[in-house]
Amino acid sequence: MTLYTQNLPRWKKREVDEIKRGIEEHTLVGIVDMYGIPASQVQQIRRNLRGTARVKMARNTLIEHALHDLGGSVVALNDHVTGQSALIFTNENPFKLFKLLEKTKTKMIAKPGETAPEDIIVPKGPTSFKPGPIVGELQQVGIPAAIEGGKIKIRETKTVVKEGEVISKKLADALAKLGIKPMDVGLVLQAAYYRETIFTPDLLAIDEEAYANNIMLAARQAFNLSVNAVIPTRLTISAIIGKAAMEARNLGVEASIYEKGVIDLIIGRAQQQMLAIALVASDRGFELDEATLKAASAATAVAAAPEPVEEAKPAVEEEEEEEKEEEEESGMAGLGALFG
Repeated sequence: MTLYTQNLPRWKKREVDEIKRGIEEHTLVGIVDMYGIPASQVQQIRRNLRGTARVKMARNTLIEHALHDLGGSVVALNDHVTGQSALIFTNENPFKLFKLLEKTKTKMIAKPGETAPEDIIVPKGPTSFKPGPIVGELQQVGIPAAIEGGKIKIRETKTVVKEGEVISKKLADALAKLGIKPMDVGLVLQAAYYRETIFTPDLLAIDEEAYANNIMLAARQAFNLSVNAVIPTRLTISAIIGKAAMEARNLGVEASIYEKGVIDLIIGRAQQQMLAIALVASDRGFELDEATLKAASAATAVAAAPEPVEEAKPAVEEEEEEEKEEEEESGMAGLGALFG
């Protein structure tokens, strides 16, 4: 028996012992805020968490006694025991628990004196109310209401209270009548103790999609860095070799190095340049033979045409297409190889 619990009544000591057992038997203990949750919703939350987590209602002072009895780093949870606190025991990790508790929240009407969790916006449009005193009630709290077609209508979208501002009684009544439920009600995780570390909501509220996108971006950047810096890895060696081969071919073409795999590209580029000059010469009055003029015009048409969208073809059709292309090859083969 420690100094913290030796003078407690027997029933309180039993409560403290139960809290201590819950902490010792689970990998995670959390402090949750129960303020404003209706009893019916608490029971529903308990049912939803059954088999995954257990909620333990206890007085704040008894929670503090239990944490002090256990000692060590778990005592730091006392800094988060405020308001109508309760304990939650689970063997899940804190990120999964936070996400799970967020799903227990439901929308409720605002009560006078509560703080707006976010900007509360009243959208424009018709309502189900007939003309009456409610028009004045809405206008008094800054909601631009008017009578149109025998019904009350909100003339424009209006932000009636900013995030963090207190909701007045008149505004709470008006929002309730309009069916606007701005308050998230459910178990709010104040802090979680997991593997001798305290996790607070700001650390646990992760945008999973943004996180996954950042990982993919980092992977792409790492891949590009490896290729451009020539750092061979199992994933990038093929790209590095392919890049080196392409640069070697380009160098061979620019320097007119007559090697296997390059000579066709050099001839193709030379033929392209020749046909371009021939076409310019034709425009200036020089006569060209029919075959050269036809080839030059065809080269110009190919260069000007938009690149077609590639479509998947069956293997058999691809082979037939290749055979057809081989039959139709002419002096433009070099040009096709250069840009193919």
